[in-house]
Parts: sequence; C-alpha cells; structure tokens
Amino acid sequence: MAEQRHEPVRADARQNRARIIEVAREALTAAGDASLNSIAKKAGVGPGTLYRHFPTREALIVAVYRHEVERLAAYAPELLAEHPPLEALRLWFDRLAYYGRIKHGLSDVLHALTDDGLVGETYGPIVGAVTTLLRACEDDGSIRPCVDPDDVLLMLGFLWRVSPGKEGEARAARLLDLVIDGLRFAAPDRA
Repeated sequence: MAEQRHEPVRADARQNRARIIEVAREALTAAGDASLNSIAKKAGVGPGTLYRHFPTREALIVAVYRHEVERLAAYAPELLAEHPPLEALRLWFDRLAYYGRIKHGLSDVLHALTDDGLVGETYGPIVGAVTTLLRACEDDGSIRPCVDPDDVLLMLGFLWRVSPGKEGEARAARLLDLVIDGLRFAAPDRA
C-alpha cells in the first residue's frame, strides 16, 4: 500500500481560504442567494481557486457556518475579560442575534444539512460559551442561580425567526432585553 503524503497547506492557500470565507459570510448575510462567482470576485480569487477550496455551494456555506460558530464560542471569554458578566452576556447575545441574521440567509441549506450531524458538531461549543457566561453571571449575583444553558439556547431560538433588516434588529434587541430581564428576576444582587 502506498503511503499517502499530506503536504502542508501553503500560506497563500490558507489566506485565500480565509478571505473566501470572510467575503462569503458578508455576501451571504446580505443575500442568501449570492453567487459563488460574485464571492470569488469580491475575494480577489478566480472561480477555480474558490472551487478548489469549496467544491460545492453547500461546502462553502458549511465552512462559513463552522467559522461563525468558532468565532462566537471564542467571543465569550474575550467579553468576560473586558466587561462585567451581565454586560458580557448581553453583548454575546447581541453577537448571537447577528449570527442569527447570517443563518437566516442560509437557513434552507443549513436545515438540509442538519441530518449530517452539523448541529451536533456545533452545539457543544455554543452551549459551552453560554455556560461560561451564565456561570460568571451567577457567581457575581447578576442573574438567578441554576439557569440551564440548554434552556437559554432553546429560548434564544427566536433569533432564527427574526427577519433581517433594521426592523428585525430592533425586534431582536427588544426580545433580548426581555431575556436579560427574565434572567435577572430573583437574582441575588436585586434582593
């Protein structure tokens, strides 16, 4: 049996891939039906380069989705390092709302891909981030004790139903205010 050699990915190929994902995120947020050719052009690469990295539209959408989940999960400890826990939680919720708007444009494809285990793969990092934020808030007394992170994520599912645009953003902000108020109800620091 011949030994397979895995060549390291060249730095320019990694940069192209990262640039394609970033441009695709922006383009697909603006219009879920953005063409792959328009994404390649905006990323400054040829269609062949895009298709080498992402052979199908679905592959690109999954890469954007995974990238956003990684960024969202990593954002929780960054926020806690810079803000009081309750403020960090709200800022993270705002980022989740933004992510919900991205997902809104990709919902048909992502829904079709959930059978492939995509949701299971990405749920862990997100529930981990929520757990970290909730525990910090519980520890400083800014929210009620024993809040279940899975319950919070289920409750935040409304973000995926809010329409994109200014009106949707305003609605998401109002609903997130209600979520924060609900978490603060019976919090030790409010007693």
